[in-house]
Amino acid sequence: MTDDRKKAPVFPGGLRPAAGAVGGLVAGFAALAVAELVSAAVRPQAGPVIAVGGAAIDRTPAALKNWAIRNFGTSDKLVLQAGILLLLALFALTLGIVAVRFRFAGAAGVLLFGAVGAAAALSRPDASGPADALPSVVGASAGAVLLYVLAGRLLPRSAGAGSPAAPEDTGAPRGPDWDRRGFVVAASAAAAASVGAGALGRALNGARGRDAVASRDRLVLPAPASPAPAVPRGARVPVPGASPFITPNASFYRVDTALVVPRVDATAWRLRVHGEGVRRPLTLSFDDLLRRDLVERDITLTCVSNEVGGPYAGNARWIGVRLAEVLAECGVVPPSRGGPADQLVARSVDGMTLGSPVEDVMDGRDALLAVGMNGEPLPFAHGFPVRMVVPGLYGFVSACKWIEDIELTTFESYDPYWVERGWARRAPVKTQSRIDTPKPFARPAAGTVMVAGVAWAQHRGVDKVEVRVDDGPWRTADLAAEDSRDTWRQWSLPWRATAGSHTLTVRATDRTGRTQPEERTRTIPDGAAGWHSVVVTVE
Repeated sequence: MTDDRKKAPVFPGGLRPAAGAVGGLVAGFAALAVAELVSAAVRPQAGPVIAVGGAAIDRTPAALKNWAIRNFGTSDKLVLQAGILLLLALFALTLGIVAVRFRFAGAAGVLLFGAVGAAAALSRPDASGPADALPSVVGASAGAVLLYVLAGRLLPRSAGAGSPAAPEDTGAPRGPDWDRRGFVVAASAAAAASVGAGALGRALNGARGRDAVASRDRLVLPAPASPAPAVPRGARVPVPGASPFITPNASFYRVDTALVVPRVDATAWRLRVHGEGVRRPLTLSFDDLLRRDLVERDITLTCVSNEVGGPYAGNARWIGVRLAEVLAECGVVPPSRGGPADQLVARSVDGMTLGSPVEDVMDGRDALLAVGMNGEPLPFAHGFPVRMVVPGLYGFVSACKWIEDIELTTFESYDPYWVERGWARRAPVKTQSRIDTPKPFARPAAGTVMVAGVAWAQHRGVDKVEVRVDDGPWRTADLAAEDSRDTWRQWSLPWRATAGSHTLTVRATDRTGRTQPEERTRTIPDGAAGWHSVVVTVE
């Protein structure tokens, strides 16, 4: 005779931990969805994933940051967010399994997640106040309640009055079971509601940026009072594989700490200029800038995180207002003329701070409050509505995107974001050169192979580029025409390639007579140095 007491239920008790894990995932998803919805009422940057991600970036050692940039490029932020979501999923799974036996502990774990998110949001440099903690707190509270409810559906129960009978009831007492149907219904309903809440939150957050998009779409940049000279006909090297002389906006490198690109409405944007030595503080609107004389210049920018031979350099045509003229209008004079401030601290809408030498931005170079890039308003990813562009300085001490505040101070009294993390206070761009073609490990055919690339020494200019094959003599490359000393310079060299493996090496000399050194150095604290080499196999 069959013993019905030994029949396993459809969802046996041994699967309760698995169901608990599912419940943990649903509760975690609900917490994030509710947080997304609440962030629409506060601000998108207060959401837990963005807040925790930003805090993680702030506390990441420079070596690890460089590794991420080197390996993931401009996708480093996407990888970080994916990593955070993966960790949250694992945490939620664990809490769900814990809640099978310890409901309060599981729910408390979700609240702990909320506390971490709230603390991260309040620690951000752009925190707007206690309200920034609300998305994490409200989301975690909703997730904790949901996990507690779902875990209740997993509690063992015994057959009794009102309990469903076994499929073949023999009158024997039924073993422990749990509310399978109630769990599935509750979990499914919660998941569906979470999808709706998350979608609504994303839609509302997206709507917040529509005014910014509209302000950019209807913007027509005025003609510059001082247009850029035409690019010399000989400035471009006609070699396949060489970088274009002007880098398209879509290809221009982006290295910053913003997990979400700020979308700033140009009609609401304001720039405040204040601080030491500012005799006449000034607040400018976007229209105020556009009514000033605009200048247009070709300027090459370089990121300090660029390794030798790396891709984080680009050349664009910028249009904007001379920063020195704005500062002079405020009564600022450089230290060389007795001014009390030697550092200009630029603040972004996302709280980033960059420090530039006042002397450099007022020494006559084309330091700009840029509003346009390559003939169009700045892309959001590159600082719309206004950013700084200073030729000759690495971006981390000059190229503030989404700028909203300029404070004049001293290097002694204030350390900006990157200086606090071990980078240099002053960082002029180092003379560098790069081989664009042939690529590393290329296999060109024997015969004449064109070697080409770019070299830069912003605000000094490139005077000479030399190429060496293996340990042979240095050969002077053909330099393309110079656009200006603030742009990179293309070069090329015909090479009579013979079969076998060869190492090609390049070095540049700037207009001061200084040749870039052979020894490789790290990017931190003030930029990488060394010769760029590629290994190819000629067939």
